[in-house]
Amino acid sequence: MREIVLDTETTGLDHASGHRIVEIGCVELLHRIPSGVTFQRYVNPEREMPAEARAVHGLTDEFLGRHAPFAGMAVEFLDFIGDSPLIIHNAEFDMGFVNAELQRAGFAPLAPTRAVDTVLLARRKFPGAPANLDALCRRFNVDNSSRQLHGALLDASLLAEVYLELTGGRQTGLGLEDAARVAVSAVAARGEMRKPRPHAASEEELAAHAALIARLKNPVWGI
Repeated sequence: MREIVLDTETTGLDHASGHRIVEIGCVELLHRIPSGVTFQRYVNPEREMPAEARAVHGLTDEFLGRHAPFAGMAVEFLDFIGDSPLIIHNAEFDMGFVNAELQRAGFAPLAPTRAVDTVLLARRKFPGAPANLDALCRRFNVDNSSRQLHGALLDASLLAEVYLELTGGRQTGLGLEDAARVAVSAVAARGEMRKPRPHAASEEELAAHAALIARLKNPVWGI
């Protein structure tokens, strides 16, 4: 099972107001474990960086001006994420920015149902408790001492560890019940549910079963 943990840094809080992505970071998970494969790009936002945003991530206009706009790395990004589920902390925010950039570059937006929102997972598991990334790192003893400033790849790496703990931890056990619980939690966070599959036997299967019973002596199925 392949999943992608995704995070962005931006020039502000609202893509509808013209704010843009300045960094995007992704961590590949295979069976909920980081594979060591990552994707990280700095992005020229083609606009001035507000001082309050620069204080959060430390990225300057001069530095970002040496990098390509989002359109220049969109194909690379889409190839990397493929059709994998996206693990995102506060998914509505990041998906909004990513889709705004994709549409600006002439690409179709990503389906919101692809995102597993770890904020929702945390609030379901710990009602009333803080659900920000720093608080979850403290709860699960994830070392975030290097997080002096926000960074997309750094935060995606921390979130990968937090997500592992939110969905059962490294010792989830071998029981089917644990695996089912994790799967249901992830699907619920994406806001989707599969329709029940039909399991009734076909007429051909029922006829074959009857023929088998007819060849048996005192079959228990006939009692």
